[in-house]
Amino acid sequence: MNVDLSEEQRAFRDVLSDFVRARVTPHAAYYDREQEFPRKSFDACVEMGLTSLWVPEEYGGQGADMVTQAVCAEELARGCASTSVTVLISKLGMLPVMNFGSEELRRTYLPRIASGEIQASYCLSEADAGSDVAAMTSRAERDGDEYVLTGSKYWITNAGVSQTYTIFAVTDPAAGVRGISCFLVDRDWGLQFPKKEDKLGLRASPTGEVIFDHVRVPASHLVGVEGQGFLIAMHTLDRSRSTIGAQAVGIAQGAIDAASRYMGERHAFGHPIADFQGLRFMLADMAMKTEAARALVYRACAAVDGGDPDHNLSYLSAAAKAFASDTAMSVTTDAVQLFGGYGYTKDFPVERMMRDAKITQIYEGTNQIQRIVVAKHLLG
Repeated sequence: MNVDLSEEQRAFRDVLSDFVRARVTPHAAYYDREQEFPRKSFDACVEMGLTSLWVPEEYGGQGADMVTQAVCAEELARGCASTSVTVLISKLGMLPVMNFGSEELRRTYLPRIASGEIQASYCLSEADAGSDVAAMTSRAERDGDEYVLTGSKYWITNAGVSQTYTIFAVTDPAAGVRGISCFLVDRDWGLQFPKKEDKLGLRASPTGEVIFDHVRVPASHLVGVEGQGFLIAMHTLDRSRSTIGAQAVGIAQGAIDAASRYMGERHAFGHPIADFQGLRFMLADMAMKTEAARALVYRACAAVDGGDPDHNLSYLSAAAKAFASDTAMSVTTDAVQLFGGYGYTKDFPVERMMRDAKITQIYEGTNQIQRIVVAKHLLG
């Protein structure tokens, strides 16, 4: 499958690159240091129309293909990984609604997401049920025209910031994963956000706990049908993981950009350190791995656009996410090394990029889980 960028996609990337340098990158260090939601950067993204990129045109969006969305995720992460998450998270939260929700839910929420008026979060993980979704303990009981939700979710991006939450809960405890259902829950219906995590990286992207203690949800906010939640969750992640790969590629490319500049500016033994073969080879390896990761990410995104079968899509998205995030961790670590002692300080951006890269190996399924998916595909 051909995954070369079209002329329009290349032009979009160039415009976006200039936009990120001017309106996102300058704020990255501040928001990281203060652990503050990157409001100026997010508002600039709304102004740029990036929150509407993935939303279908009939709901007020641009209906961009997945490869174009990957270009957006990469360029944003190249300047500020936290900002890229603030734009990506609403897509993750709304994909269940877009692909399984009622027309009423789509028309109520998607236009508001596209305009940037509201954001959405995806609530699957629990304290003891991250990769093991079957261990979920959150419950949803039918009561007339409502469901009553009780439980909590951990590691939720944009907890307390988003206005709506896609929550997975058990409606039939005896049915295992076939007893999980999906609900769209508004923040003001009684959700609580008692804890915000103090994280290694992505410090400007809030992550926290979401508690729902007998929260009443209209039956109309059931996404899909009862018992379909596990299928919805996996279907969503298969179509989201490749954009995490794109985010990882952007972090790696940002580190390469910074290291390349520094190598031309920093002198040692009377020469720019760019003259030293050992360091040149390090930079070359960083670039080759990143280019390979980018190609795999685009391939996985093109598979979504091309409607590849789910089993093949699961394999490609898992491979892209795992390879790209491992690459980001390796490349940013080498970038810190190229900076020497300066790379270990907050005076330069590579230490932030190294911290940000780590989470891409963990969220939306650890890379160990991705390898299980890849191996299952290969072995049948």
